[in-house]
Amino acid sequence: PMINYLLIGLFLNIAFPAVPAWAFVLASIALVTVLNVVGINSVAKTSNLIVGAQIVFIGVFVALSWQTLGNGQPMDLLAPLRGDGSAPGFGPLMAGAAVLCLSFLGFDAVSTLAEESRDARRDVPRAIILTTLFAGLLFTVLAYASQLVLPGSTFANADAAANEVMLKAGGQFLANFFTAAYVAGSLGSALASQAAVSRILYTMGRDRVLPQRTFGHLSPRLGTPVFAILLVSAFSLLALVIDLSTLASLISFGALVAFSAVNLAVVKTHLMDDRAQRNLKGLLCYGAVPLVGLSLTLWLWTSLSALTMVIGLCWFALGLAYLAVLTAGFRRQMCVVDFSEAG
Repeated sequence: PMINYLLIGLFLNIAFPAVPAWAFVLASIALVTVLNVVGINSVAKTSNLIVGAQIVFIGVFVALSWQTLGNGQPMDLLAPLRGDGSAPGFGPLMAGAAVLCLSFLGFDAVSTLAEESRDARRDVPRAIILTTLFAGLLFTVLAYASQLVLPGSTFANADAAANEVMLKAGGQFLANFFTAAYVAGSLGSALASQAAVSRILYTMGRDRVLPQRTFGHLSPRLGTPVFAILLVSAFSLLALVIDLSTLASLISFGALVAFSAVNLAVVKTHLMDDRAQRNLKGLLCYGAVPLVGLSLTLWLWTSLSALTMVIGLCWFALGLAYLAVLTAGFRRQMCVVDFSEAG
């Protein structure tokens, strides 16, 4: 959630420069914390309203962009695919992809709410796939339209470059609409991500990976993991002191760790543990495809900054040391969660 709070402070400070960014950050943390403590129903209802507002904004942006592009000047539809020549080569593209892979996070958070869905076995996998496909298509269309409206890679404020795109596409009206929709979207993302992270911490507490008395406790009245929610909010206060590029890179580091682990887990589960899958189809689906995914993920990793790698690897080392303590120096297994219907 931290990056959402940072972005809320950044964009609202641009709209209301008299109010410091930290005030908006604190207010948004307080609002999201209260909604998460109250319960998942409040999170779901608020998120639905926010998504509806964003869909309206997307429609207005596309319409005004089309109007701006159709003002009689020649338009090169392939320009967004070629770039403006200011950053040649494949390296800058990979560097951008390594940072912006965080934009695709969220589809995996659906799985953390399995215990609070009506039919988890049917709904959760379907929601993950649909979210990934829809978000990928939406990001591509909006990025393509933005590059057509304002070609180039140099902006007055790189952290708020989208504001310049909106001014070019629809003037001050669209810029104000964008700020409102973006802040609403960041609040929605913070709501969902804080709900997901707190429930991961609760599950780890319930399974005794983290101290059970604190992390594995649900509020008897509200039915929410209040301690985990408050802990996430406390960590989110780092948004007051960290810069956007470093935070985005750190989140991407964590995402790339997870993506790498998922690809390796597919190979382990379907080929190493299940001998029946060791046929041509299995080798292609459960061997070649995840290994290609792992290779691309490792390639993206090389594009992260040195500072990100140092901080990320130190955090990874701390986790490994904690795992060593829990397993008595890797001599005993961790507890295994039973995901069966009867478990």
